Amino acid sequence: MDSSSDPAPRPRVVVGVDGSPGARQALRTALRTAAQRSARLDVVAAFPAPVVWTRGAPIEVPDVDALRTATRRRADGLIAEVTGELAGVPRVGDVPVTLTVTDEPPVHALRDAAAGADLLVVGSRGRGAVRSALLGSVALHSVSHAPCPVLVVHPTLVEGDRPARVVVGVDGSAGSRAALLAAADEAVRCGAELDVVAAWSPADSWTDLSTIALPTWDEERSRVRHATASVVEEVLAARAGPVPAVRLEVVDGAAADVLVERSREARLLVVGSHGRGALRGLLLGSVALHCAMHAAAPVLVVRPTPQPVRGAVSGTG
Repeated sequence: MDSSSDPAPRPRVVVGVDGSPGARQALRTALRTAAQRSARLDVVAAFPAPVVWTRGAPIEVPDVDALRTATRRRADGLIAEVTGELAGVPRVGDVPVTLTVTDEPPVHALRDAAAGADLLVVGSRGRGAVRSALLGSVALHSVSHAPCPVLVVHPTLVEGDRPARVVVGVDGSAGSRAALLAAADEAVRCGAELDVVAAWSPADSWTDLSTIALPTWDEERSRVRHATASVVEEVLAARAGPVPAVRLEVVDGAAADVLVERSREARLLVVGSHGRGALRGLLLGSVALHCAMHAAAPVLVVRPTPQPVRGAVSGTG
């Protein structure tokens, strides 16, 4: 058979659920996203077998089958509830949904499921031991290690339409260039304006300032704007298809704080996993981490060499 006549494979979205409010919101966003991009949805529910300690020796609870059955029942119920809640959203009912129940640790299960996926959606907090942290351990591990773009969704995300605006932070790094490309694709697909934000904050200097001439803020703003505009022009010229309406803004302030503030009036915030900051050697850059923890909109974290981002990820509830 001529394989060229076969239909193109569906994109694949992966989402992890554990019954927490964050996971429920992540499932809602994942279903909307899968519908928007005509993708299939892989739902992963993990139930690491509990361990009982007796006289200092761990003994695994033997009835794993009962735990698996109970987990599947709860996950099936959650999928049915959320699908019903989104019944009025176009194409949600057409999304093929597959549920995988596993006894692997959630971070490992999601990492494995995300291999070859177009997008991994995670809630910012779950039911784990660190659920009170601003960013849960599963979410943190996912944005640091997942092999595909990761969309972080907060449980307090406000339902309803958000402004047709995609915000992306650009600093000229490879990570921000990948983020800009993904953000441009998203803006085109959801008919949104693309807000390119370049944040600049003067570095502390230990030099005797009386001996050197520093550029004025207006001069530095002009330099940053020119450099950022060049990056935007280069990246957008290299992508195929239409170009979104772009608004470029240079803001005085720390990048993480500026982007979180801009996310309050955005449908989506896109950041590179690494930037040019002092912590760029970490698995997850400090700006990306701060945005994933604090942004008011869903945060798409993109690696320097991302997979093609097919379809919108702008569903928010």
